[in-house]
Amino acid sequence: MKKKGLIIGLGVVIALIVAGGLIVKNFVKVDKENGSVQIIGGADGPTSIFIAGKIPDDNSSIEDVSIMENEEEENEEVAATMKLKIDGVEVPVTWEENDSVSELTDLKPITIEMSKYGGFEQVGPIGKSITSNDKKITTSYGDIVLYADDQIVVFYGSNTWEYTKLGHIDMTKEELTDLLGNKNVTIVLE
Repeated sequence: MKKKGLIIGLGVVIALIVAGGLIVKNFVKVDKENGSVQIIGGADGPTSIFIAGKIPDDNSSIEDVSIMENEEEENEEVAATMKLKIDGVEVPVTWEENDSVSELTDLKPITIEMSKYGGFEQVGPIGKSITSNDKKITTSYGDIVLYADDQIVVFYGSNTWEYTKLGHIDMTKEELTDLLGNKNVTIVLE
């Protein structure tokens, strides 16, 4: 008897889900080309909802698309406005989106005399404290971080400490070791 009741109950639940899907299918219209969603009516009486905006082809929400577009624009602005040179060689960098990077961008051009440290990094003073949001992280080669609010560190190895991540140099470990591992270098942010 219990099995029969369970099967009937399960059947009712499935029927409700299917019916709900049919109701939504018949009453909700999505117009991706014009960027709108219209709900014509609802189960509890007259309902009218209209949402206008860009509807992506994937399943992202309108708010997600807006946030992604803003982040891409900000990232492009930083990438277009701040370059890093190591001993005169411009290197490709993907910059973080944070207050520290914004402040560095405002301070440029900055020339920093770096010193080798520990066989895995170069460190040098900015000459001024800037905003930091230190978190314990394990760096990898290519990472650029802020240390103690006023020091830039560029890694060609790895270390675990509290830093604010600024960016990442997009080069191989071997290229970075050749560039940073043999002598003290000068970096320029412009």
